[in-house]
Amino acid sequence: MNEGEKMNIKILADSACDLSENHYKTYDIEMVPLTVHLDDKEYKDSIEIKPKSVYDAMREGKSPKTSQVSPQTFKTIFTSYAEANQPLVYPAFSSELSGTYQTAKMMEQEVKETYPEAELHVIDTKCASIGYGLVILRAAQLAKEGAGSDEIIETATYHAKNMEHIFTVDDLEYLYRGGRVSKTAAFVGSFLKIKPILHVDDGKLIPLEKIRGSKKLQNRMLEIIEERGADFSNQTIGISHGDDYESAQKMAEAIKEKFNPGDILIEMVGSTIGAHAGPGTLAIFFLGNDYK
Repeated sequence: MNEGEKMNIKILADSACDLSENHYKTYDIEMVPLTVHLDDKEYKDSIEIKPKSVYDAMREGKSPKTSQVSPQTFKTIFTSYAEANQPLVYPAFSSELSGTYQTAKMMEQEVKETYPEAELHVIDTKCASIGYGLVILRAAQLAKEGAGSDEIIETATYHAKNMEHIFTVDDLEYLYRGGRVSKTAAFVGSFLKIKPILHVDDGKLIPLEKIRGSKKLQNRMLEIIEERGADFSNQTIGISHGDDYESAQKMAEAIKEKFNPGDILIEMVGSTIGAHAGPGTLAIFFLGNDYK
């Protein structure tokens, strides 16, 4: 490895960012998978199991579970970067939704005891799904341009802090079962065709309001984007869906027409989050502040 290459900072992401293989390759991002548990088997998220299998299982009434990245996995990754003297920035999945960040932080400290000079940086994005993915992409763009770790951390932190997550789920029961929303939040009553709108506030899932009817739902989501958003012309709006590409596509067209953003990124909600949110989830991510 020559000196020139050595300086570029490596970005690590975990599988809760819902980015595609393509993104990892284009930006040379390393990805560490969370674990999906289904039918008494364990799978590395997005490597050994695809989200579609998780949604199909949920439609059949199964309850897949997920678990965080193991301490040993982080220790191995961090040690290899420390030994290679390669700086690493890891913006992590929200600490309010998984223990992955806390574990990584612990392992960062442990590895630094052996390698005090190691340039390892673990940050809590308080974001999820493509909201988190957009933070990773921004960090990776900067890393590719040769930015230093301070600039990457500062910009990624800004994006994470200003990232809005507006989403709806088909059935709050899934989030309740996974302990991601309280029972009171889940009482909504699917028999009334009432759809909840939720957001992420300081890394936690918080119900915002309840809407009756899907046409109304789309309009209300667009209104919320308008109320909370800033200038969309140079930012990417992210949309992720729980195996319902059609709804995501419809939403993308409505967003394009109304806001004309720089770009729209559509991905399926990955297994890690999908196992809790369920099929039919639709989420929109954008900056509530100017693009940096």
